[in-house]
This record gives sequence, structure tokens and C-alpha cells, in this order.
Amino acid sequence: MTRTNSKGQQWTARVMSGIAILFMLLDSIMKLFKPAFVVDSAASLGFQEHHIYLMGILGLLSTILYALPRTTILGAVVLTGYFGGVIATQVRLDAPLFSTILFPVYLAVLVWGGLWLRNEQVRKFFSLQK
Repeated sequence: MTRTNSKGQQWTARVMSGIAILFMLLDSIMKLFKPAFVVDSAASLGFQEHHIYLMGILGLLSTILYALPRTTILGAVVLTGYFGGVIATQVRLDAPLFSTILFPVYLAVLVWGGLWLRNEQVRKFFSLQK
């Protein structure tokens, strides 16, 4: 027997996932168009300008995978890897913990939390009960 989600749970999941998707779409699109502040920011992180486009494509593809219902779990996994790279970059630069290093963790909580709320398979997989 499958448990149906309440309307509140469904809306909470949509909002959580939507925030993560919108942020990642904005971030990826900005990397594809490469305005000056994005190029300057990437340079301060140690990346050359030709890396920005690749990061934008990877972020966009990961986000699209997450946004599509059939590939949402794969998208969450790939986004988690992407966020891991962001964390590693920020740790290497000795960035502030709560505002910068942990920001990708906050996004991952939105990604996985939204997925957990709307997908029973994910809840079963991560369940601590038998």
C-alpha cells in the first residue's frame, strides 16, 4: 500500500525543489552568458574564463535532470556532486563557513528534502526502519 502525500507536503516539496532549481538555473545561465562580474568572481576562485562555460553547462544539465520527473533522482545525485566541487573550492580558499562554504549544503538540503517529501521510493531508501 502506498501512502499519498498531503497537499501541504506536496506544496512544501515543490517550493523546496523550486527554490533550488531557480537558483541553479540563474547560476548556470549567468555562467553561460559570462557577464563581467561572473568572470571576475570565477577568477577570484582560481578559474580561468574558459572554465566558466563548462561549469555553466554542467550545472544546467544537472538542474534539468533534477527538474524532469523521470530523471529527478539522477539529477539530485549529480547536483550533489556539483555541490561537492563548490564546497571543495570554497574550503581551498578558506571562505567563511556558514555564509559561503555551507551554502551548497543548504541547496542540497532543498534538493534532497524536496525529493524526499514528494517521492516515496526515496523515503523508503533512506528510511531507518525496516
